[in-house]
Parts: sequence; structure tokens; C-alpha cells
Amino acid sequence: MRLVFAGTPEFARQALSAILDAGHMVVGVLTQPDRPSGRGMKLQASPVKQAALDAGIAVLQPRSLRLDGKYPDEAQSAQDTLRAWAPEVMVVAAYGLILPQWVLDLPRHGCLNIHASLLPRWRGAAPIQRAIQAGDADSGITIMQMDAGLDTGDMLLRVECPIGPQDTGASLHDALATAGASAIVQVLGDLDVGRLPDPVPQPQDGITYADKLQKSESALDFSLPATELARRIRAFDPFPGTTMALPGIEQPVKVWAARALPMPDQSAGAAPAPGTIVQMGREGIDVATAQGLLRITLLQKAGSRRQAADVFLQSYRVP
Repeated sequence: MRLVFAGTPEFARQALSAILDAGHMVVGVLTQPDRPSGRGMKLQASPVKQAALDAGIAVLQPRSLRLDGKYPDEAQSAQDTLRAWAPEVMVVAAYGLILPQWVLDLPRHGCLNIHASLLPRWRGAAPIQRAIQAGDADSGITIMQMDAGLDTGDMLLRVECPIGPQDTGASLHDALATAGASAIVQVLGDLDVGRLPDPVPQPQDGITYADKLQKSESALDFSLPATELARRIRAFDPFPGTTMALPGIEQPVKVWAARALPMPDQSAGAAPAPGTIVQMGREGIDVATAQGLLRITLLQKAGSRRQAADVFLQSYRVP
């Protein structure tokens, strides 16, 4: 297939690499503009751009594709280039820009999206993390024929992926990136020989939305149940992470692993208020929540590395 690829992060890079390995002709790549990153805040190319340049593929980085938007000159230049590239199909994976109708209509076979959920559950920006946070037993990949809506297009292929009790945002991301790369190669192969099954409309039942992750969600709210907090910690690893305050430490401490435990018998007195540190020891730091204890087992102070609780406590002087 003669195609254009649109994507930005590592999730998308794996799909691009698989498409190239399968022998398809990627005539151009769309990706987000370079962003400042690292301690020196130097401009950093996206993983997709790096892969495209390594493969000798032309790259476009418009700030917008809307001809009537804030950057109409960049959008017009992108339109002219895409028309010259004349793709049969466009593959989109975590690109980061909304595709206007002229883009959706340009390839003969339209635009195919690799979405990291079993649609219609978790449409939107953060399906991987929201699935773990909600306690879902399964996630997956949906290859979708894009339309003007937010992840509302007809489905071409769905691949299930179980969510394990220890899965984090990082580990589930990696599993789904691999599954997504395999799935899009399968769909492109079927499309190339005319075996693609008829698109299936998404059901109207079971629609949920995965809101974009915000740093403001990082602080652990101990008025929630311990099971919910433990899922949040796993879901937000590595971004945006979760934090809590510890007495005697000025900056919030990051929490990277924890598990929920039942609250000890409180027949002799009232249960500790949510947020109370019940005990600290080699097994972890136990914090009271609205329902049960949260045993924190992996922490990180600002400027330090992740440490198991017993190692962390060796250098922590309790006020």
C-alpha cells in the first residue's frame, strides 16, 4: 500500500516500524513539532520523526491542519504536500492533532486509526490509563475507519488484551503498542488484496470517555478507598505519577507502588482519619483511607531515584 503515517509518541513509532517491515510504501509522515525536553529543555524530535528520518521518509510537522485555523499557511502547505504524495490510505496513531474533513477525504481508502481500547469504551486521549484506573479486566486495540467524531468511526478489527493485577500504565502501553502494530499490518494486508471485512458501526451502549491526564490528578486523595488509590498509582505510572506529603519533607514524595489492605480491627477505638500514617516498617508505609489501608511500597523523593519503602525509610527521619 502507498500510505502516509501520522503519529507522534513511542506507541505510534512501533506501528510505523511494523508497517515498514511489512513492505508498505510510506511516502510521508506527519508528526507533532519538536518539543523542548530534558533538563536543558532542548528541542527533541518525536519518536515517530526519528524513525522516519532513519528510514529516509519525508516528514511534515504542521502546528495545525485547519485551513481556517490559527496557522492557515502551515495547513495549506500540508494540504499541497499530501496531495502530491497521493496516498491510498493514511494510518493514524496518537498523532495529537484533529484531522479536518479534507484530510479524511484525501486518501482513496480514508484514514485508519489505531486506538488503544476496545471501542466504544474509552474514547479519547488516555484510554490506557483510564482502563487501569477504572479496574477494567481487559483492554485492547481497535482499528477504526476515522470520521469527523471523537473516536466514533466504524470498526475494522478489535484485539483484546487482558489487564493483569500488576499492570501499570507503562506495561499496558507496551503490550498494546505491540498489539496495535500487528493489528494495523493485518488490516493493511487485507486491504491491499481486497479481503477487508465490512466495517462494523460502534454500538451505542457502553460508551465512555478517557479524559486527558492532568498533573492536578497526581496528589493522592486518601478520602477515597484504598483499592481505588492503588489502581490510580498503577495507572499513572510513569505519567503523571502520584504524590503524597510526608512530615519533614518539603516537596511531595512520588508514590510508584502500593496495595490495598483491610483496616485492622478498631474495636478498642475509632478508626484513624483518612490520610493518617498508621505505621512504617520494612513492608511499607501504611496510610489510612476511607476504606482500608494503603500500603506504600515504592517511593521517590525529589532529585532521587525510586526506592523500596525499607530503603527509603533508612534515610527518612520521622519528625
